[in-house]
Amino acid sequence: MMDNDTRLSECDPTVSRSGSEYTLVCRARVPRRLDEVFPFFSDPRNLELITPSTLKFQIIGGPPSPMEEGAVIEYKLRVRGIPLRWKSVITTWEPPNRFVDTQLKGPYRQWIHEHRFIDEGDSTMMQDTIRYKVLGGRLVNRFFVQNDVMKIFTYRSEFLRSHFGVEND
Repeated sequence: MMDNDTRLSECDPTVSRSGSEYTLVCRARVPRRLDEVFPFFSDPRNLELITPSTLKFQIIGGPPSPMEEGAVIEYKLRVRGIPLRWKSVITTWEPPNRFVDTQLKGPYRQWIHEHRFIDEGDSTMMQDTIRYKVLGGRLVNRFFVQNDVMKIFTYRSEFLRSHFGVEND
């Protein structure tokens, strides 16, 4: 187990279900100050860096600079080889503590992603909370969506280790 004061906590995403809505929560401690972490994650151009290359994620429209509530961002990506377009809007913008992006158009019936940043002095606790609904219900989520989403956040955790230079013992 890593020392929580100096190490990036393992991102061990958990998924729960309430009716047709699933909630994924992933927490990771980044050994950098909030004023360094928030700008990185609030810049949508960095989404390509923190997304597995197998998804071929690419921003094709937006965002305005600086980021703000109401900003619309359009992406294209491939999920299991299928090309998709995704459009989201920033529905909450509260720098440097949190922001929320909500899918306007995309592969989910619902996708609401809250990014929360908690100042811990020399480190920052990040918490991603995604509330989503899928076409096809529980079986589609269980056999396809949940695993894919968890892999994305596991990849993100690995990227954070590399990018923010976590040292090994």
